[in-house]
Amino acid sequence: QVPLVESGGGLVQSGGSLRLSCAASGITFSRYVMGWYRQAPGKQRELVATITSPGNPTYADSVKGRFTISRDNAKMTVYLQMNNLKPEDTAVYYCNADRGLVGSTLYDYWGQGTQVTVSS
Repeated sequence: QVPLVESGGGLVQSGGSLRLSCAASGITFSRYVMGWYRQAPGKQRELVATITSPGNPTYADSVKGRFTISRDNAKMTVYLQMNNLKPEDTAVYYCNADRGLVGSTLYDYWGQGTQVTVSS
């Protein structure tokens, strides 16, 4: 069972905007730090942004000022608003839910990813 489903990816021109959504199910959403990661072809997966349950965000330097992460605990959904997109933002974007180690169990889930392509 995959508890995270991303949506909102697509093809956009440089300077355009997209909003990604990630809907969770089967987890106690409010107990998780939610994050967005991305992986471009031939590159390692990298952190884009994370947000704690109270709503404190962190961002990679490459997206600061352009991307905004938010969450709605009632809807069990995390969002990534991406503005002023650049060709180098092209990647598969993955949603992550991380609660860490509880006892001997690691609670860390990934979505299947959504493709974002930015044309120049």
